Amino acid sequence: MAKTNPMLIRKLRHRRVRNKIAGTALRPRLCVFRSLNHFYAQVMDDSISQTLVSANTLDTKIRDKTKQMVKTKKAELVGSLLARRALDKGISSVVFDRGGYKYHGRVKAFAEAARQVGLLF
Repeated sequence: MAKTNPMLIRKLRHRRVRNKIAGTALRPRLCVFRSLNHFYAQVMDDSISQTLVSANTLDTKIRDKTKQMVKTKKAELVGSLLARRALDKGISSVVFDRGGYKYHGRVKAFAEAARQVGLLF
């Protein structure tokens, strides 16, 4: 029996989810990606293939704060920063795209922080 590649499984799961959800002008898609050390998120309008808002742990506004933090706290900072930027642009409701990741840990911390700021999904 061949070993399964976790990255391949995540890609397949992400593709399966992406077939069902899409961002529109009224309700753009909030997509997340987590690497080993960093967390990235962006709000996209798939109808025009454009990124409306983005934030990540390498962002200049939070980079210095994240140096000694655990990854979950970094994701919370990114969530609140992205939600504030989205609300400033007039985006109040989004469709959440987990990127094929399970809804726990960093992904859950990010989502809850964004909801606390006022983003609906």
